[in-house]
Formats: sequence, structure tokens, C-alpha cells
Amino acid sequence: MKLLVRLLTVVLLCCCSFAQNLPNVPPRTEVLGPRVELVSVTFLVTDKHGRFVKDLRQAQFKILDNDKPPREIVIFEAQTNMPLRVGLLFDASKSIRDRFLFEQKASAEFFSQAIRPQSDQAFVLAFDEVPEVVTDFTDNVDKLTAGIHSIHPGGGTALWDAVFYACRDKMMKQVNNGPVRRVIVVVSDGNDNQSRVLRQEAIEMTQRAEVTIYAISTNLGNTPSTGENNLKMLAEATGGRAFYPYKIQDLADDFTANGQFRSVQITPDNKKLRVRVRKGYFAPKR
Repeated sequence: MKLLVRLLTVVLLCCCSFAQNLPNVPPRTEVLGPRVELVSVTFLVTDKHGRFVKDLRQAQFKILDNDKPPREIVIFEAQTNMPLRVGLLFDASKSIRDRFLFEQKASAEFFSQAIRPQSDQAFVLAFDEVPEVVTDFTDNVDKLTAGIHSIHPGGGTALWDAVFYACRDKMMKQVNNGPVRRVIVVVSDGNDNQSRVLRQEAIEMTQRAEVTIYAISTNLGNTPSTGENNLKMLAEATGGRAFYPYKIQDLADDFTANGQFRSVQITPDNKKLRVRVRKGYFAPKR
């Protein structure tokens, strides 16, 4: 497996792309040889205090593809302006009724700080027992905010169904003109009592869709709950982050193929640095 590696600067994140879309190289090119696949993997590098680190080089990392060094790293470069494709998954179940206004405020603030008109696009999906897209892909922050305020709390919670649907039916079917960064922001208490999809199936679909998950916990307690553990597991499996307690600036700063699952390990030589990366990817069938 050849790897295409992109390193994003501190403004957004560091992106290591082992990816399916190589810029400026036409499909089915003979340059890469037969049956070579490129897969995108995003990772974030911080110091021990959580501050973002820039000006990093390929030689400063050890990269393993399925526990082995990649056959070749094609590109390792900085890319700071990759367009975002964002899905906001808004928990509208009765379990979060007391925190509903907090969810709406946090979601609206996120869009106002993270979405760049004419570059980024986002959609809003509300979920209780079933997922419902209340605002489809758009770069209009006012429309996104209006969609958030149109949501009303309802019944049970099907978090895993919502994540699965957002990845398979929205992110993977969206047509883009070039490389984009796919992100899902989940605003929820993390509990699930209605899903037909299992947690592991939802996580696998995020990895197939090459999506990074950021989770905003609405739990008010000081003790970690089962829901918060769900959100943490979901975020960490995709190279994202779970926020609890949530601060809008924390999330804003993080934005400044059916085949075998292959693990990915990215380790910095500097032991004081920390890398957040998804656990792996699904290699296309041969």
C-alpha cells in the first residue's frame, strides 16, 4: 500500500493521507502502478499542554500501515485550507430536554465560528428514535442556525443509527469537486436505547466514510457516565475529540470501500508530542 501523507498546520490539523483522491493525478493513472490504493487519514498533533504544533516534517514520525512500514510515502505536505464538509448531529431525544437550550446555543456558536462561506458546507441532522435532516448541505450559516432552532425534543435515542446514516447517506454520497475534510459534530449525552445499528457498526461506517468525529457532551455531572464513554470511544476511533465540559473555543480551535480493516499507527519521535488519529481504515477489495 502506497501512502500519500498530508501535514496540516496548527490552524486546522495535521492530515496524513493514505488516500483515494490524489490531487492533480487523473484516475487510473499508470504512474502509481497496478492496484495501488491511496487512503486519507487525518491526525492532530499537540504538545503535552494541548497546544497545536506546526512546522513538522515527515522524518519526525514513524508511520505504520497494518503494523508494517508503508511501501512508499508519496507526498508529505502542509495543507491549511482544505474545505470542510460538516454534519451536525443534534440529539433531540427526551433524555436531553433539560439541556436542550444549551445544545442549540453550542451548535449555533460552532457554525458561526467554523463554517467559511463559499468554501465549507454543512448539514443539520436531528435524531431521537429516527434521524431527520432538517437542513441539507449549505454554506449559509443563517439557514443552518434556523434549522437548529426548528428542532424540538422528542422520544428515545438512536445515536448509533444517526451516526451510521449521516456517514453512509450524507457524507459518502456528497459530490465534491476536490479533496475535502469530512467532520461530524455530535451534540448529545451519548446514551442510546433505540438503535438497530450496533456501536461497532457505526464506528466502522465512520472509518469507511473517512470522517472525523467531534463530540460535545451535554452531561452536567462531574462523574464520567456511560454516555460520555460512548462519545469518547466514538471520537477517539476517528482521530477526533470529545469535549466535557464543553467550551466553544475548544472545538473552534480543533478546526483552526468494502474491504479489510487495516490499522494505522503514527508515532512522533518527540515523546512530548501527542498524536490523535483514527484507529485505521478499510482497504478497498481487490
